[in-house]
Amino acid sequence: MAKVAVLLAPGFEEAEAIITIDILRRMNIEVETLACADTRAVVSYHDIPMVADSTLNERRDVLFDAIVLPGGPQGSVNLAASAGVVRFVAAHDEAGKYICPICSAAARVLGGNGLLKGRRYVCSGDLWQEVQDGEYVDAPVVEDGNLLSGKGLGHAFDFALTLAARLLKDEAPVREHADHIYYAW
Repeated sequence: MAKVAVLLAPGFEEAEAIITIDILRRMNIEVETLACADTRAVVSYHDIPMVADSTLNERRDVLFDAIVLPGGPQGSVNLAASAGVVRFVAAHDEAGKYICPICSAAARVLGGNGLLKGRRYVCSGDLWQEVQDGEYVDAPVVEDGNLLSGKGLGHAFDFALTLAARLLKDEAPVREHADHIYYAW
């Protein structure tokens, strides 16, 4: 079974995280939330307190099949500023695991730390203008090798369903589930 880590930094965009967690778990993909803070308690962008499964520090040596990086104006800044997050993402990228930023996380976390490596990506707003090492593509979801990026909250279902299909290596059950939740994917 595929195993995914969702990184939750203070100020993370809760809907991007929860929609992705929900879809992946519905598809029987194991998801572990990791707080990128000193404790498992993390407060989201809209002041919703959440308790993660573990802290990133507790799981820093575990290799997951994919890492999801939710955005959020402050959440992505906090992820980008964390040396532990950057090391974790770099190790997974080097191992060929899926790196999955959504919204501002692609520009701030990956682009801001030289982790795009010339790959195609999408991010929210005009943050792409600050990125030097990647190729911005204006689309709901952009895939380039093991990098799967989503434009933002309005495309969170597309992002999550695409990730589920890649991890399952089969679109059929994902399409069936998208129909089940009345989502045209």
